Amino acid sequence: MYQENLVIKIKLWIFVLLGMMLAVSGCGLINHIKGKDNSGDNLEYESIEKKTPPLEVPPDLTAPSTDSRYIVPDLAQPESKTYSAYSRERKDGKQARILPEGFDKSFMRMERSGTQRWLVVKNEPEIVWLVIKEFWKGMGFGIEIEVPEAGVIETDWAENIAITPQNAALRKISTIERDKFRTRLERGEEGFTEIYISHRGMERPTDPGLEAEMLARLIEYFGVAKDKARSIIMDSKAKERAYLDPDNQDVLVMEGAFDRTWRRVGLALDRIGFTVEDRDRSAGLYFVRYVDPENKINEEPELLDKFLPWNDQEDTNQPTEYRILVIGTEIGSEVKVIDEKGELNQSDISKRILNLLYVQLK
Repeated sequence: MYQENLVIKIKLWIFVLLGMMLAVSGCGLINHIKGKDNSGDNLEYESIEKKTPPLEVPPDLTAPSTDSRYIVPDLAQPESKTYSAYSRERKDGKQARILPEGFDKSFMRMERSGTQRWLVVKNEPEIVWLVIKEFWKGMGFGIEIEVPEAGVIETDWAENIAITPQNAALRKISTIERDKFRTRLERGEEGFTEIYISHRGMERPTDPGLEAEMLARLIEYFGVAKDKARSIIMDSKAKERAYLDPDNQDVLVMEGAFDRTWRRVGLALDRIGFTVEDRDRSAGLYFVRYVDPENKINEEPELLDKFLPWNDQEDTNQPTEYRILVIGTEIGSEVKVIDEKGELNQSDISKRILNLLYVQLK
């Protein structure tokens, strides 16, 4: 009888503890149960780095000054065409804005091919660059990589806390979504800037829908109403603009001139997760590293095998460098994988690389 009462008491305490955990986790658990349609109010990021307490400046020391280069642009159309002139306008108190009041489609449009979308804005990359950095910071991300000469801004990993319980116990049984984004700016024609956003998920695939959502939020950040920003995203119509040509050694043939193809291939490489070590636009070359996922030679050895002297062999699945060539043709562009001598690489891995690109570029 005593044991039965004890069991009942233990069960009651368990229910009480679970109730307390649910009350503490609150909206985090509810959002997690609702689903993971990363859209609307289900996006709220917190940088992983922000969870580390910042260093405090001792009272007898002066805090470092803020770099004026990273001030958010004001809301008016800039008169400047260069970064130096723009900086002078900031010091003179003039206002600057990405889009003018009452703008029309001639100032901004969304373009699309397959699952890829990119934003075209009438402004100089030097001005857009500053706004993009502040946009990501406002979204809860830190900036991990910035290469102005290449027009690349990459965020750090951040956790989507809108759908993740913040209670320590519930986090252990929940899926933690962490994402990072890369923004690539390309100088277009007639004073336009093309903005490409690619998504990377930690332990989950790239999400084109999440890329579209971030583009919509960026449009809102530029000063466009939410409904109109969503309509701009939805109005972009897709059509297939690439195919593998079986009569031309499976070369990837693409619609569009070299400049457009070059940019789209760069975005596709970002989305797939290739490591782009270098690029030569004048020669149309991307130098990338690729690990073949089907190479089973380098399987993880057994614990005992690690200590056997005859098992000390080189890693056969190290990343290999490949050269992806983009060239313009009379009817569009071609993408192929070549070797160090400039000859067509017809290996199985080369074909696999082109297939990965095709999925992104079609």
